[in-house]
Amino acid sequence: MPTLDMPERPHLDSFRRQARALQRAVRAGDPDAAARLARHLPGGVPGDTGGLRLSAAQLVVAREYGFASWPRLARYLETVAEHGWETRLGAAPAADPAAEFCRLACLTYSREDGPARWAQARPLLAEHPELGTANIWAAAAAARPDDVGRLLAERPRLAAERGGPFRWRPLYYLCYSRFDPDVPAERVLAVARQLLDAGADPDEGYLYDALPSPFTLLTGVFGHGELGRQRQPCHPHWQALGRLLLDAGADPNDAQTLYNRMFEPDDSHLELLFEYGLGTGDGGPWHRRIEELSSPARMLRIQLRWALEHHQPARVRLLVEHGVDFRAPFEGAGPAWSPGDGRTPVELAWLHGDTEIAGYFVAQGAAPPAPDPVRELIAAAFRADRPALDEIRAEHPGALAEARRSRPGLIVWAATQAPLETVTLLAELGFDVNAYGRGDAPVEEAWETALHHGAVTGDVELTRRLLELGADPGLRDRRFDATPLDWARHFHQVSTAALLEPVDQDE
Repeated sequence: MPTLDMPERPHLDSFRRQARALQRAVRAGDPDAAARLARHLPGGVPGDTGGLRLSAAQLVVAREYGFASWPRLARYLETVAEHGWETRLGAAPAADPAAEFCRLACLTYSREDGPARWAQARPLLAEHPELGTANIWAAAAAARPDDVGRLLAERPRLAAERGGPFRWRPLYYLCYSRFDPDVPAERVLAVARQLLDAGADPDEGYLYDALPSPFTLLTGVFGHGELGRQRQPCHPHWQALGRLLLDAGADPNDAQTLYNRMFEPDDSHLELLFEYGLGTGDGGPWHRRIEELSSPARMLRIQLRWALEHHQPARVRLLVEHGVDFRAPFEGAGPAWSPGDGRTPVELAWLHGDTEIAGYFVAQGAAPPAPDPVRELIAAAFRADRPALDEIRAEHPGALAEARRSRPGLIVWAATQAPLETVTLLAELGFDVNAYGRGDAPVEEAWETALHHGAVTGDVELTRRLLELGADPGLRDRRFDATPLDWARHFHQVSTAALLEPVDQDE
């Protein structure tokens, strides 16, 4: 798992400089540099650090960025050079009306996304109805088959040329266009067929800000993401357009699509992708370009863990029905929401008090979990089962102290996933109501407090209860240095902002 984030506009020379700097620091006896070697170099720190070879330092640097070797890092940077795209381009206005239309019309997976920006594209197109006649990228974004067909007839190779404000190829503009929610399906599909027939690649994609998960045509068609379905909606004709791309050979194992759509319980994207072989094959051209991408089977195991920890029982069953392994423990480095902590799916279901899914796993052939008083205590708390809690504490007096020690931020996760009674119960059991944790995954990482979650979701009842339990409204989160009131205001949560304003210490 990477310990460093990929820099903007990465270049191999900068990584060479990092490796040389590490080599010099180790040779000089720097203890921090030696610790980096100990974490990532096979065999640990060599006895003679004064003779550390540059190749050893390069291996450490590569592994810090999540690559198994220096050559793999170098190959990845070549892929970024060919397929990279920077989201900052979405904020830069263009002087040319056709380029500005493309910029305003398309989903960019940046903070610029949203209906307000796309709405600006509509009057621009009305003012300049001719902007697609000589610009295939604008013609594709506007879904104009007559213009696209004429331009391709004149120059068929335009289908594979990068252009427009983002240096995307035409089919990408079509799939990421969002300015017209009422665009007729026949126009969209006609343009897609024209471009595919002219040689457009159905697996077209870009690495946004050098991140290793490609944003493909399917990613744009299926939409959604961290900003939600309002600001990052699916294409108005996502099912028909997605099916057209899959029929043309697009690989269904699209990790970014799975991530973007996992936050909501709707499974229609999975049902379509399963029709075309999701979870099978070798991962397609992108896996061949970037070996560090998860295999199709591992992608779906990650989805399984998210679904069972976020109470998505229909998705759990759908994944199991399509052969996803629900018996083996989760092992190996993975994203925060799917760590390799050795727990099995059935253990995780019990841990979160989801007896229905736990029973389903066992009925399907999973081994019941071994007794674990700490897990059982947390599960009872998530069910708000006080008699079970009393019984566990009586039989295992040390279980509560161990639960508080191993899961100090549990109350943050409970605030996002469990009933209000569970939050109250955990506070009564001595879990710190002001603890820092993560609200999006049940891992111990100091991001925000439970009060931040109540504020940002507009949950007045939760916010009021947390304040009654002693939550400190002046605490700032560890990522954005903002108070719960700041979060409420930023996301226009008027009700919780009104509750927090009289007690916020920074006012």
